[in-house]
Formats: sequence, structure tokens, C-alpha cells
Amino acid sequence: MTLDDLKVFVMVCEARNLSAVAREMNCTQSAVSQHVRRLEKEVGLPLMERRPRGVVPTPAGRVLRRAASDSLTALSEGLRLLDELRTGRGGGVVIATGATTIRNFLGPAIKDFSRAFPEVGLEFHTERSSGRCLDVLRAGSVDLAWVTIAPVDDAQGVEQRPVVSLDWVLAVRPDDPLARETALRAEDLARTRLIRPPAGTSSGRQVEHYLGEHGLPARATTTRATDWDTALLLAELGLGHALIPAVPGLFGQSGDGVRLIPVSGIPSLDVGWAARQWSALSPSAREFADTVTRHIADV
Repeated sequence: MTLDDLKVFVMVCEARNLSAVAREMNCTQSAVSQHVRRLEKEVGLPLMERRPRGVVPTPAGRVLRRAASDSLTALSEGLRLLDELRTGRGGGVVIATGATTIRNFLGPAIKDFSRAFPEVGLEFHTERSSGRCLDVLRAGSVDLAWVTIAPVDDAQGVEQRPVVSLDWVLAVRPDDPLARETALRAEDLARTRLIRPPAGTSSGRQVEHYLGEHGLPARATTTRATDWDTALLLAELGLGHALIPAVPGLFGQSGDGVRLIPVSGIPSLDVGWAARQWSALSPSAREFADTVTRHIADV
């Protein structure tokens, strides 16, 4: 029994005429009959009954026709999806991101990708931290994750690709005494009232660790932000100074309500893509990751 046998058998059941199927297949009626006979030999039952004006399936033939039709339909759909994966046309890409990633990093790339590949669906899972993004990636719930690049020990089971290194800036109100500065050093942070960075995030832990390691506890404040966009807003409201990564989108959002002053001396923050295995990504997923990377490189 072959796939061609089943395809021809279903065609005969639908046409109920061997000659019509032979014409459609551009072969002889005898060749069509051979497909049917091969199936009858395999199942040990007659599958077609001859009538004066053609053929009709026997009860056994009707059973096989239903099974073959369902299987061929499922196979055709599976082959279509595989072709989409191979060519990058259609299908979908599922991405895990932080709360502010789409606005600050991915927005323009999403627009370009959607115009270039309108048949590819994009689905975004928002997670509270890069660690959670890596967790759902390992679980197989997403194809890609946009993360703060983690140490090797924290990134077991995934492959990371840094895209950009972000320097740090201090967000202050224009009427704040620090607003007169054109640049700050890490030790100048001792003069600030830092809005505490996002708790439990890798970037937040990096800031806390660096300040503590260098004996630079900022003046106490009870204000804490859950993400960098919120920290920027709180600084604009005058609730403290926000030490945040210089992500591209923040500079467009800051407007006249806050100044962003470069801070030197703190190790930059590497962010980029993570995948379980890059070689196993679909063409659509690879193209989306590359589109984002190109956009960020052009900023």
C-alpha cells in the first residue's frame, strides 16, 4: 500500500469512473485499476463494485475512503505547514519579552517585518523579568526571548546572542541641581536619591550589586519602580533620580519633563535574543530576530 494508491483510490471513489480518473492523471485505465487492486490485496477485501455506468465503493471501500480522506487532508496540511517553516511564508513566531520591550526595542522592526511577511503571525508573551522569559523559553512555550544577557550558569538550556550594549543614564527633572551636569561618574551617584531599580530583574540586580560593591549607597528613598519606563515617569514627577539603561525608545519619550545624563563607570548592560537552539528555529523566527537586530544596529 502506497500513498499514491490511497490518493488514486479516493479519486476513484469521488469520480466513480476509472476512465475519468485515468484522463485526469494522464495515464491508462489499467494503471488506475492496478492501484485499486493493490489496496484490495493489502486489506483482503473487495473495495470497488462495478456498475453499468462505472464503479462504487463497497462497504469496506467506504470505510477505507473515509480513513484515507481524513489522513490525506491531515498530511496535506502538515506538508503545507512544513513548507511555511522551510520558506518562511506563513506560520507564526512566539516571543517572550519584558514589559517595555516592544515600545523600546521592537516597535519599528515589528512594522517592517509585518509588511514584508504579512502571512506570519506574531505572538508576544509579556513576562516580568528576563529570568521568567528564559523559563518559558526552556519550557517550549515560545520560540524566542528578548532578554538581558545572563551569565552562562543562569542560561543553561538556551543559546544567547547579544544584540546591543546599553550604557547608563540618570533621569532627573530639569529643575534638579544635578540637571546642570553634562555627565556623571559612578561615584556621583552617592549624591542621588535613587529610585530603586526593578526588583528581581537581572538589570536591577546588576545596579544594586555594583553600587554596594563600590560603597555607593544612594540616599534612602522609599520609591521603587517595577520597570524602566515607570522609573522614568517617577523621576519626571520629582520622586527621585532614575538610573536606567539608555534604551533607544527612552530618549524619544523623555521630552521636556526630564533630562537624561550619561553615567560613566558602570558596566554596560548587554541585551539581545535567546533561543533553545538557533539551528532549530523556523525561517520566520530567524528572520524576525534578524529584522530586530538590523533595526537596532541602525539606531
